[in-house]
Amino acid sequence: MKPGQMQSQLRPERMITGILTVSGWTLLSRFLGFARDILMAYTLGAGPVAEAFLVAFSLPSIFRRFFAEGALNMAFVPLFAKKLESGEDPHRFAQTAFSGLGTLLIGFVILGQLGMPWLVWAMASGFAGDDRFDLAVTFGRIAFPYILFISLAAILSGILNATGRFTAAAAAPAVLNLLFLAAMAVAIQLHWPIGLTLAFTVPVAGIAQMALLWWAATRAGFRLIPGRPRLTPDLRRLAVIAGPAVLAGGVSQINLLVGRQVASFYDGAIAWLSYADRLYQLPLGVVGIAIGVVLLPDLSRRLRAGDEDGGRHSLNRAAEFALMLTLPATTALIVIALPLTQVLFQRGAFSTTDAQATALALAVYAAGVPAFVLHKVLQPLFYAREDTRRPFHYALICLVVNAGLALGLMRVAGFLSAPLAMSLAAWVMVVLLWLGSRQMGQSAQLDARLRHRLPRIVLASAIMGVGLHFGAGWLQPALASSPLRWPALLSLVAGGSAIYFGAGALIGAFRLAEFRAALRR
Repeated sequence: MKPGQMQSQLRPERMITGILTVSGWTLLSRFLGFARDILMAYTLGAGPVAEAFLVAFSLPSIFRRFFAEGALNMAFVPLFAKKLESGEDPHRFAQTAFSGLGTLLIGFVILGQLGMPWLVWAMASGFAGDDRFDLAVTFGRIAFPYILFISLAAILSGILNATGRFTAAAAAPAVLNLLFLAAMAVAIQLHWPIGLTLAFTVPVAGIAQMALLWWAATRAGFRLIPGRPRLTPDLRRLAVIAGPAVLAGGVSQINLLVGRQVASFYDGAIAWLSYADRLYQLPLGVVGIAIGVVLLPDLSRRLRAGDEDGGRHSLNRAAEFALMLTLPATTALIVIALPLTQVLFQRGAFSTTDAQATALALAVYAAGVPAFVLHKVLQPLFYAREDTRRPFHYALICLVVNAGLALGLMRVAGFLSAPLAMSLAAWVMVVLLWLGSRQMGQSAQLDARLRHRLPRIVLASAIMGVGLHFGAGWLQPALASSPLRWPALLSLVAGGSAIYFGAGALIGAFRLAEFRAALRR
């Protein structure tokens, strides 16, 4: 049996272990990100410099999702996993993709530098005519080369994930947040302008992330050296599959652009949405993205080996694990949105009004978190079969839904129309993916275990929500007190977790032994 064939027979329990590995590192990165945002909120608040930097940093982040998460995770990984399975020179394929993407992105970075004022206007036309626009253009030109380094890093991440090595790829985002924290600490000590310091840190972090992953890929036997790109049949195949995936990723980024445009017409709203985004991205990153990273190569290998039963079991365990952690997280983000934003961000230049507005946005975003995570579970069913067209068509429908709601509800909901539209569009996407997967046979069917446990997970989450509601009321004086706010919030979170896991174990939503076994592995 070849090494690749051995990998295709990995048990779903090992897949859960991989998810926990990615989740653990993502959780660390998210906590570092919270520390970064707390320090940024303290120094910049929701003022013009903060908004200008957040828009500038969003530009390479948005295009990263075009080139990295769109083209690579959804197209490169299945093809690379199949070559790894069959032994068809996966190193040469990876080298070709690395060189081709690098050449494409060098040209794209140059175009971005020349067209930065138009990119900023497309992101936040409400900035036009005030100081935020010029600041955002300056910060954007400094930060934009990040797209080159982080997209090449995504190729390296795809290689590591497809070979079952998740640690380095999962740890790389923590490098970005560590460098942000260090840069702000130095800027405060030396009285450097915070916004400009953060902008210069972005490309430096991209280089550091790419270097870490290049080293890890080299140790795994894939030493990639940039070279002259060659239009090989494999690269053409990658382009054919990646095209719709890039367009689908582009549609989702247009949804974000619509939200930014709406927010840019309300002072402080871009910062409020960005800080709320950080909080709701915690369960999405720790659970949803981790599942997508691990599930896609696993399904690709199983389908290559003709293991439909194994694919179905992997999909169901991934969905079960996702909902087991996501539904209680969603409940908590809605019930204690205000205590979270007050304790995390309300200090220095970040006012009570800012905290309240951020909490409202967080609660609305949180309603879409289960949909965002289920999207990550269902999408690999299509991409593992090299079907990138249907997800693109579904994404176009969601684009219309998102834009129509975001713009149509502005007069009624103000800046909250942006997160409301995004959450509703996410649920539409899940429904479309689910209906589309009905044609895929046994590998896309729910099994008896998931059908038995899902309503119990919902009930355990509801019980926890009631406990959090009363707990937040009882702890309100401590949550409002500077020396006690952190212990009070930690107590609230710990109490809610105890209620959820206790209730879930009692009513049969899950077995705690399964968590312990996965953590031991």
